[in-house]
Amino acid sequence: MNRPVDDQEHTPIDPARQAAVEVLAAVRERDAYANLVLPKMLRDRKITGRDAALATELTYGTSRAVGLLDQIISDVAKRPVEEIDGVVLDVLRLGAYQLLRTRIGAHAAVSTSVDLVRSRAGHGPVGFANAVLRKISQRTEELWVDALAPSISEDVVGHLAFQYAHPRWIAEVFADALGGSAGALQAALAADDERPSTHLVARPGMITADELAAVTGGDVGRYSPYCVYLDSGDPGDIEPIREGLAGVQDEGSQLVARALAIAPLDGDDAGRWLDLCAGPGGKAALLGALADIDGARVTAVEKAPHRAELIRKATRELPVDVIVGDGRDPGLESGFDRVLVDAPCTGLGALRRRPEARWRRNPGDVPDLVALQKQLLASAVDQLRPGGVVVYSTCSPHPAETREVADWAVAELPVTALDTRDLVPVDDLTGGPYVQLWPHLHGTDAMFFAALRKN
Repeated sequence: MNRPVDDQEHTPIDPARQAAVEVLAAVRERDAYANLVLPKMLRDRKITGRDAALATELTYGTSRAVGLLDQIISDVAKRPVEEIDGVVLDVLRLGAYQLLRTRIGAHAAVSTSVDLVRSRAGHGPVGFANAVLRKISQRTEELWVDALAPSISEDVVGHLAFQYAHPRWIAEVFADALGGSAGALQAALAADDERPSTHLVARPGMITADELAAVTGGDVGRYSPYCVYLDSGDPGDIEPIREGLAGVQDEGSQLVARALAIAPLDGDDAGRWLDLCAGPGGKAALLGALADIDGARVTAVEKAPHRAELIRKATRELPVDVIVGDGRDPGLESGFDRVLVDAPCTGLGALRRRPEARWRRNPGDVPDLVALQKQLLASAVDQLRPGGVVVYSTCSPHPAETREVADWAVAELPVTALDTRDLVPVDDLTGGPYVQLWPHLHGTDAMFFAALRKN
């Protein structure tokens, strides 16, 4: 929270850093999501061009690197970061990120940070902040890693987790999912530590990927026939998105919806499709567009009324019926041909797009999520007709909520696993019958999905 300041001599803060530090404060104080707060702030304040690009880089970059930055700040300050005033800590993180991970000069990074401390916290902490940042500036990021990270020869997972700013437990999960390869783990963590391009989805039957690429100046995606990669710019300014002809959706997520629509059924498709966990509506919108072409209709179930409203907006003029209900007991007439269970999960597969999420999750979240995932998948099978197909997906590579849940379903529910790799136009998939995508291999979020046919 901003504080009154008596000092009249401080330098005006540039709009990019002001926006960045306010978003970091919102994330710290009220568990806000940077990727939701920042775009609205930039629009409201009319911050554009280079200032918008700088604010975006500083906000997301700092949010991703918080764990690494905090260990360095703590070492220099000789106290745990929990003992540092939160307003000052926001600025120290922002300043340390500039010093270690950008080309911004040390003098500019330190002086603008000191000005921010003065404007937000008063004159008292200025000397402390100045001393901490000057000491951080005396080493490069690589030298700080060498000084503070576990030895790579004795603890490769711990070293890589520190180097690429991930909690150790997440690095261990990735290592397990990748078969223990140190090289693959390093590549996965490095990809997670980079800012991704924006993926757009061209709604089939409304606009093609080629047309969307021509309008936006983006590039057609590698795998999804609906995907366009956009390296810069605000998607909210794109006319096809404003008109509902396109949306923002990771390519891996597009492949999940497409897999459900093309999965081979036993018997005819009567056109009853179900999205059992539909909020906030990206997959439901793509399914709705595909259903419109095929003469089908989608029922979209969402427990939270405000998220159900988001689905209605995303699927306007599409054959989608939105129902507010619990996917575990939706109260629907069974007999659906196709059911999607895009289950709530840890979200470890989208850490590059939700930069602060890696510092919020903990291993204790997993058991309750797995129990919920199994309940939703069992409900989905109940909703299917014999010969129908359910696609179970999570935005996670965690074995407990991916392969293990799908294996449980095959063992305990009346379903047979299809080779999901046959439903995805990607050549380098291994470990079937399920599909696990990775940012470092496919440029997508780390989506998992399994296609299961009801016996």
